[in-house]
Amino acid sequence: MSDETNWSGNYRYAAAGIRHPEFVAAVQDAVGTAGRVRALGTRHTFNDIADTEGELISLARLPERFELDTSTRTVTVTAGMRYGDVAERLQASGWALGNLASLPHISIAGAIATGTHGSGDRNGTLPAAVAGLELVNGSGELVALRRGDVDFAGAVVSLGALGIVTAVTLDIVPTYDVSQRVYLDLPWNRVLADFDAISASAYSVSLFTDWRGDTVYQAWLKARVGDADAVGRGDFFGGRAATEPVHMLPDISAANCTQQLGVSGPWHARLPHFRMAFTPSNGEEIQSEYLFPRRHIAAAMEAMRPLGALLAPVLQIAEIRTMAGDDLWLSEASGGDTAAFHFTWLRNHAGVEAVLPAIEEALAPFAARPHWGKAFVDLDGRLPSLYPRMGDFRSLVQRYDPRGVFRNPYLERLLS
Repeated sequence: MSDETNWSGNYRYAAAGIRHPEFVAAVQDAVGTAGRVRALGTRHTFNDIADTEGELISLARLPERFELDTSTRTVTVTAGMRYGDVAERLQASGWALGNLASLPHISIAGAIATGTHGSGDRNGTLPAAVAGLELVNGSGELVALRRGDVDFAGAVVSLGALGIVTAVTLDIVPTYDVSQRVYLDLPWNRVLADFDAISASAYSVSLFTDWRGDTVYQAWLKARVGDADAVGRGDFFGGRAATEPVHMLPDISAANCTQQLGVSGPWHARLPHFRMAFTPSNGEEIQSEYLFPRRHIAAAMEAMRPLGALLAPVLQIAEIRTMAGDDLWLSEASGGDTAAFHFTWLRNHAGVEAVLPAIEEALAPFAARPHWGKAFVDLDGRLPSLYPRMGDFRSLVQRYDPRGVFRNPYLERLLS
C-alpha cells in the first residue's frame, strides 16, 4: 500500500491492501473473515481515520442503487456514491437534497460518518438528512436502521466504528433553483457587529478570510430563487459586489467554481463552491475545521484574529460558516445551532501541526470540536469530553463490533 494516499496526498495508507467487493454479501464475507478492516470512500480525509493495519474495503464496485420514494420523500443510494452523482439523478427526477457541502465529489457514507456539512443558518448537516442506514457490523451481519430506532442517533456519525455502511436513505425535497453572488472586502467591524444579519441574508452564506487586515476577503451568498434575501444589493454590509467570477484564493482562476454573478441555476450547480466536472483542489493541501456553539461566533472570531500572522506562512484561506444543530451523538453540530471555522492549509505537515495547538487553545473556551476527518492535535485529550453521549457511543461500538474488526489507532485514541 506504499503508493496509496488520500485525496490530497498528505496521508499515505498503512493498510495491507484494498478489497473491491462487487456484492454486499462479499462485504459481509470480508468483514466476517478479516482480522481488521476499514471502509474506503473517496479518500477526502486528512488524518488516519480511514486507515487500518488490516485491509481497506472500497465500495466503488457495489451495484448502484438509486431508489426514489416520493411518498416518503426519500432516496436510498449505494453508500459509496458521490453527492454530485446522486444530485444529478435527483435533479433529473425533479427532486433535490436540502443542502450540499462545498465539494460535490465526496462519498455519501464518508461524509456522514465524519459529520461533514454545508452552510446556512436553517440548514442541517449532511448527516441530519439521513433517514436510514444499512451496514455490515463486526460480526458480518447486515443491519438496517431507520430514524427513530433506538441506535440510530449514535450510528449516523459513527467514524466507521460500527461497520461498513453499504446503503444510505436520504431526505429529499422538490427541486429548486439558486443564485450566487460574491461580495468583496467586508469591514471586520461590520462582520463582528452584524454577523447574524449577514449569515441570515441568504440560504447559504460563507465568509472567506486570512484572519489579517481590516476586511473579510469575500462573502459567498447562495439564495434560493424566490426567497427574500439581501442578494443583489450593490453594497453588502460595507462590501462591494464582485463584477466578475472569483475564486476564494487570490490570483486563481474561477473556472472550476460554481457560477456566480446572480445567474440562477439548479441547486446542485450552485450550493457547492466547486463544479463537479472539475478537480476542485488548488494542488496539494491539508484541511482543518473547528465547530462550536453559534452563540460564541463573535467572541470566537475576535479570538482568531490575533493569530493571523502566525497562520500566514501555511494558511491558504479560512472559511466561516453556520448550520442548524442536530441530535446525532457524535455530530459536531449536536446540541444546538453551530458555527464553524474551516482552514485550508498548504501541504506542509510540520508547519500545520505547529500552529494547530494555538488555534485549539484560542477556541477552547468555546468548546470547539474538530472535524473528525481533518487535521487536529487535541494535545490535552479533551475531545471525548466535548460529546455528552460519548459513553453511550462506546457501548454501541462494543455491541456492533465486539471483535474490534473496525478498530484502528484513531479509534483507540478516542475510545480507550
